[in-house]
Amino acid sequence: MKALQKFGGIAAFYMAISHMIGIVVFLVVLDYTSITDPAQKVALNVEKQMIVFSTNLLMYVFFGFALIILLLALYDRLRSGAVPVMQAAIVVGLIWAGSLIASGMVSNAGLAAIVPLYAKDPTQAAFTWQSIEAVTSGLGNANGEILGGVFTLLISLAGFQTKGLPKPLNILGLVIGVVGILTIIPVLNNFVGVFGLGQILWYIWLGIILLRSNFLTTTMKQTHV
Repeated sequence: MKALQKFGGIAAFYMAISHMIGIVVFLVVLDYTSITDPAQKVALNVEKQMIVFSTNLLMYVFFGFALIILLLALYDRLRSGAVPVMQAAIVVGLIWAGSLIASGMVSNAGLAAIVPLYAKDPTQAAFTWQSIEAVTSGLGNANGEILGGVFTLLISLAGFQTKGLPKPLNILGLVIGVVGILTIIPVLNNFVGVFGLGQILWYIWLGIILLRSNFLTTTMKQTHV
């Protein structure tokens, strides 16, 4: 289905863009990673609640649905000649998508509960937010990108088997996938950033491939008419 390839390419670009926006918001606009005190964290979330809410939707909830569309497009493209690998990729990808969607929804639900509590008891709000953040971080794979790593690795392996994706893109995917898997090791967790930046490049490249193949197919059909 060529329309599915087109939507998959669009989804890949969305995932790259939303990831970049999320990095800018959390690292630059909010400077969230530099804040370690629970009271300061909850105060920032309350003060910038609309920014945090919108970014959670963009970077986790909508990202998860875009991942499902991309996964279906890749399955349609790569399943011939790599059925077992793509079946595994479907399972891992859907688990990853569900985990990300849940992370964003739980975070926004927790934020909605924290705002009125903060107005009454800031200390209790800070303690409550610590518990919420532990859950959302776990669902969002902040403690290691094993789901994203395995997904990227499987897609790249299928790309090699079927030759449905360019070899350099598959090599990049294998490297990124291994890095993502390794981040589950505590001493290597800081490489999550490397994985994230690598995946942005991978998504953009993948989006170009999917959209270009769709464009070329449409052009060839028009030529033969």
